[in-house]
Amino acid sequence: MVSPTGRRRFLSMAVAGATGLAGSSIGSAVTDPESPASIDRLPETVGLERVLGGLEAPVAVEFAADGDRRYVAERDGRLYAHESDGRRDEPFLDLRETVVTGGERGLLGLSLHPDFAENRRLFVHYSSPSRSGTPADFDHTGVLAAFEATDDGGRAKPGSERVILEIPQPKNYHNGGDIAFGPDGYCYVAIGAGGGGGGGGQDVTTDFLGGILRLDVDERAGEKAYAVPDGNPLVGRRGLDEYYAWGFRNPWRISFDDGDLFAADVGENDYEEVNLVEKGGNYGWNIKEGTHCYDADECPDETPGDVRGGEPLLDPIIEYPRENAETGVAGVSVIGGYVYDGERVPSLADAYVFGDFLASGRLFAATRPEDGNDLWPTTVVEVANGERLERLLSFGRDEEGELYVLGTGVDGGGLYRVIPAP
Repeated sequence: MVSPTGRRRFLSMAVAGATGLAGSSIGSAVTDPESPASIDRLPETVGLERVLGGLEAPVAVEFAADGDRRYVAERDGRLYAHESDGRRDEPFLDLRETVVTGGERGLLGLSLHPDFAENRRLFVHYSSPSRSGTPADFDHTGVLAAFEATDDGGRAKPGSERVILEIPQPKNYHNGGDIAFGPDGYCYVAIGAGGGGGGGGQDVTTDFLGGILRLDVDERAGEKAYAVPDGNPLVGRRGLDEYYAWGFRNPWRISFDDGDLFAADVGENDYEEVNLVEKGGNYGWNIKEGTHCYDADECPDETPGDVRGGEPLLDPIIEYPRENAETGVAGVSVIGGYVYDGERVPSLADAYVFGDFLASGRLFAATRPEDGNDLWPTTVVEVANGERLERLLSFGRDEEGELYVLGTGVDGGGLYRVIPAP
C-alpha cells in the first residue's frame, strides 16, 4: 500500500524512479458484467507506439494545427519542439533557471493559443521562487505566463514572456497546474488546494487555491494582464471573479470534449475522482472525497445557507478506490485524460480514457451511462507492451483526435501514441 505522502508526491517519485508498484493489490482487468452495453465494446488491450523518447518527466504535450509539430514539456522547465524529422536539438524554451522543482513543483502546464498558427502565442504554468505578494511562510509562487514563438514555430522568442497571473502556493505539492483553452476561446487554469491535509477548496474570497479559473487572455482590464469574462459565476457576487468552479483538491489534468470540461482530482486517503465541470460548480473538497465524506462520519450535500445560498456539492462522474481486486480499477493518483475521437482504435470511440500514476501497464476507460446521474462505468484497458508504462504522468490528444500518453517505463521517459494492440 502506498502512503498518502506518496500519493501527493507522484511527480517527485516519477523523477526519482521510485519502486514499489501496487500491482499485486490492484488486480487484473475485469469488465463489470452489470455495466451498460456501451462499455462492453471497449478493447481489452491497446498498444503504445513511441513517438519521442529520451525524456525524463514529460508532463504535457500540445499539437500545432499548422504542421507536423508537437511541443513536449519536461517538468524541469524545458520545452521541446518535435517535428517529422525528429526533436530539435535545442529546447524550444528553457526555463530551468526560472523554474523550481522538488516535491510537485516544476513546469506543470502547457497550452497553445487557439490561434497559434497566426499569433504564435503559447501559455505555460510553472513554479517560481516566491515573488512579491507571496506570504513569507508560503513555499513558492505559481506563474501563468505567455510566450511568443518565432514565425516557423521552432523557438520561443527571447524576452517574449508576459506574466498573466501569479498564484502564491503554500506548499510544494497539491499545486495543480494544467491549462486548457475551451471552445469559448477562454483560458482555463487548474489550481490545487495547496497542501496541508484537508485544507483549501471552499474559500473563493481570498485566493485561487482549489479552483478552476476562466480568463480572457486576449484582453486586459486595468492593471491585470487579462480580463474576466462577464459570464463567470462570481461576477457581481461575493468571491473572486476569476473563478469558474471550485472545491478541488489537486486537479491533475483537465481537458475539453466539445463543450464538456473534464477535471481529474487526486484524492487524499481513499478515493480518486474525475469531474464533469459545470460553471459555478462546487466539487466538494474538503468536505467530500469522491462521493464519500472526508474525515467525518456524516457530511452535507450542500453548503450552509449563508455560503452562496446553500449550493450543492456536486459528485464526480468517475471514482475509484485505493484497492479493488474485483474490477482492477484502483490506484493512488488519478491522471486525467481525454475523450477518444480518433480512428486508429475505433472501439475506444467516445470513451473517456485516463489512468493512474502507478500505471503498471494499464489505462482506464469510462463511458457515459444511460442515466446521466449515475457514475460512469469504468474498466481497465491493458497495454500490450505494458513495460513501457510503469509511471503515467499525462495525456495528449492531437488534431485528428488520436490519444497520446506521457510517462516512464523500462525504456525511460517518452511520448507514446495509443494504437491497436499488436
